[in-house]
Amino acid sequence: MALPPPGPAAGRAAPFIILGVGLLIGLLGGALVFVGAPTWPGLAVGASGPTATPAPAAVVGAPAPDFTLKNLSGENVTLSKLQGQVVLINFWATWCAPCRAEMPELQRRYDALKDQGFTVLAVDDDEAAQEVAAFAEAYKLTFPILLDPGESVVGLYRIYAFPTTFIVDRQGVVQKLHIGALTESALDQYLTDLGLTP
Repeated sequence: MALPPPGPAAGRAAPFIILGVGLLIGLLGGALVFVGAPTWPGLAVGASGPTATPAPAAVVGAPAPDFTLKNLSGENVTLSKLQGQVVLINFWATWCAPCRAEMPELQRRYDALKDQGFTVLAVDDDEAAQEVAAFAEAYKLTFPILLDPGESVVGLYRIYAFPTTFIVDRQGVVQKLHIGALTESALDQYLTDLGLTP
């Protein structure tokens, strides 16, 4: 038995159905952006091989996820080998105006506090080494500048805005997370809270 052709009501409903499907797809896409894509076993961000557990995110109060990156001299720098120091991990890029604005302040704090067991690791966002080296020279930066080809550590730390800064205590635990440019007063407060004297 043949079905009757759709009536005028079906024709009026079609745009709403299409709109509803579009909204559902948009909501799912937004959820993925907001909470991140699911981590499947064996595909953990920052993993060096197959693994059954996802890589931990960087969360205040939890151990900082470990990583190894090369500095501008080609030497490996490993976060876990800096335990015993207060480490400021700054995610940045040369094209980022707020990053450029805060770099002199980070350099001043590094100069003033490195003898108290403080270091800065500036993780660049997947830019050419020559470009990053020229930036470091122009700004007279002497703390370690790390290259992150392929954004493996940017992904590991779930970075979605530049600059983003984590401050890790002497036991390797994340104590502060700051998104956006650091002000002088905020930076001093963070460091004072960890026993450093700016």
